[in-house]
Amino acid sequence: MPRKLVVLGCTGSIGQQALDVVRALPGRFEIVGLAGGSNLAILQRQVTEFQPRYVYAATKSSECSFAGSRYMPMEEMASLPDLDLVLVATVGTVGLKPTLAALAAGNRVAIANKEVLVMAGELVAAEARAHHLPLLPVDSEHSAIWQCLRGEVGESWAEFHPSVSRLLLTASGGAFRDWQPGQLREVTPEQALAHPNWRMGPKVTVDSATLMNKGFEAIEAHWLFGVPYDRIDVVLHRESIVHSLVEFVDGSLKAQLASPDMRLPIQYALTYPDRLPSPVAPLDLARLGRLTFGEVDRGRYPCFQLALEAAAKGGAYPAVLSAADEEAVRAFLAGSIAFTDIAGLVSSTLEAYSGARPASLDEIMDVDAWARAEALAWVSRHGR
Repeated sequence: MPRKLVVLGCTGSIGQQALDVVRALPGRFEIVGLAGGSNLAILQRQVTEFQPRYVYAATKSSECSFAGSRYMPMEEMASLPDLDLVLVATVGTVGLKPTLAALAAGNRVAIANKEVLVMAGELVAAEARAHHLPLLPVDSEHSAIWQCLRGEVGESWAEFHPSVSRLLLTASGGAFRDWQPGQLREVTPEQALAHPNWRMGPKVTVDSATLMNKGFEAIEAHWLFGVPYDRIDVVLHRESIVHSLVEFVDGSLKAQLASPDMRLPIQYALTYPDRLPSPVAPLDLARLGRLTFGEVDRGRYPCFQLALEAAAKGGAYPAVLSAADEEAVRAFLAGSIAFTDIAGLVSSTLEAYSGARPASLDEIMDVDAWARAEALAWVSRHGR
């Protein structure tokens, strides 16, 4: 039987590539629901092609009249009975409540939304454990770790295993890896969005340029695989061919290699536990010639250091980090602040926070709202 799939964030980069995977595997999936953002033209084409029973658009208007599909909010869509998988491919806080709703309903979740695990990893991981559900990673780095761990610990990859010494996330260095620090203040959003290796959405691409994304991924890895932070490292790898590595206590390393194409980790999550043919061309190692690795210069990437410090503090600090960064990136893309202001805004917001550890979803959302207000106030004081 085809797998019943809901795609949240279907009009974004990951959502569109997920539907590419569905097209490449005819008969394997039934698209039950599609939830898009404000790009109604893309959503209309997707609904016409896949004929889902349910549809959601972030911009609800008279244009959102999709014949044959019932309008349904994301939380309800994620909670539908008899689903095989909910792909959470949204960006930002909007993905948190649907993720928790899917898990509470007993639906498996493939998670591509970094902010969900950064701001509420403890809550989401606990909900998954309570319903005996795995969280299936979609990010290329976490998919690589997942694949390496499955070969060693089977289906118990979400728990720390004593044979694991450390996880090594790889980082390309982003759009400005070869720029001098003095050049960065005047960079434009268009330059920041020109990633050398990957095709991603605007938020993730800017986070790649600041290396905030790698700090986020360290936090995600902690919650996805149960590995302590002091056993999670990052290595610079310009080619984006080795997607991540696992080091074991005997000194052995396992790595997962593939072309830098998000359709591969998306397909692995959607078809798990099976491996199926893919439209992505296999690697030609002889043509590649060599792969390079190096240390991350933390002085060059202050956002990366801020993320690690927030992770070490724990409690609400990762939620503050996530919200402040989302507002900072939005302000940069709108031309309201400089690229180099992103770190200053996030640092100031983290320094201003002094609240208690959140114990519920409502408290996390309160922290998120406070951090956004603080970030916007910073933009009003220091913006262009």
